Amino acid sequence: MTQAPTPTADTVRRLVRSLLKEGANGTPGPEVRPVAEGGEHSTWWVGTRHVLRLAPDREAAVRQRRELRLRDLVRPHLSVAVPTSVAHGEWSPGLSYTLDTVIPGGTAEEHDVSAVGEADLAGLLTGLREVPVRQAETLGVPRTAPRSLEALRRMAVAAAERLAAADEFDPARLHQLTPPGAAQLAAQPGTAVLAHHDLKGEHLVVSADGRVRGVLDWTDTAVGDPAEDIAGLALAVGSGAGVRAATLAGYGARPCLRGLWLARCDTVIRLTDRIEGRDDSPLTLLRARLRRAWETILLERVSDLREDDTDEAP
Repeated sequence: MTQAPTPTADTVRRLVRSLLKEGANGTPGPEVRPVAEGGEHSTWWVGTRHVLRLAPDREAAVRQRRELRLRDLVRPHLSVAVPTSVAHGEWSPGLSYTLDTVIPGGTAEEHDVSAVGEADLAGLLTGLREVPVRQAETLGVPRTAPRSLEALRRMAVAAAERLAAADEFDPARLHQLTPPGAAQLAAQPGTAVLAHHDLKGEHLVVSADGRVRGVLDWTDTAVGDPAEDIAGLALAVGSGAGVRAATLAGYGARPCLRGLWLARCDTVIRLTDRIEGRDDSPLTLLRARLRRAWETILLERVSDLREDDTDEAP
């Protein structure tokens, strides 16, 4: 298989000059510099107004081309901004690029989300639920099966014991999620929606006043379990804010608690992988996500869900 080329600053400069028609007649053109956060794409800042994303392989190129069409589909349903492409094409044979306008603001790793920002997140979840699933699947958006919370719980229990040996986590905290509880929080049939599926902090654009202004990187979007996005919010902005946003969006206790425990198990497993050398994510980031996901919230005290509970909020 042919090795994909590695983009350099010179590669990016030449491409940007051809797209923006800047840098002619010997002028330097816009500054280009790599974006540090995120590793799925080769991503570069272009001046202060644009960001260039280069697909590193053919699979990523397929997802990026699908993302361009998907953003147009979801944009009318959302109250937060979605990036707009001002140019797209191929930067190398078979490898796509998109030059997007920058959505002003920082990330959820830099700014806390305010109460009004939680309402913005609720609007995001509500809008995603309103996107016609059939139209999304027509664009090639995959359908994913819900994860087994019980299987994830067992993995997290084993990981937590190893974290305890490293003095990183108290494994007794996982005793709150029992096997019957995990079974009770299984995904319910007929609840699949369009889910962003990667709502981590770096993909949420947050202003200094705590408003959520936009959502980035729609390449992992899938039709599936809405609890995955609730879990993503727990990692990005904390369990309290994430569950409050989901409740405002009309989700009931079951999907909220399911999302909470998906996030908690994921953070224990990911931190264990990092401690044991199987993950190269920043240790401080994984610890912060674990701390956010394990915030105690009032909803946890609702320990018994009746069989006739629905996913609608009271």
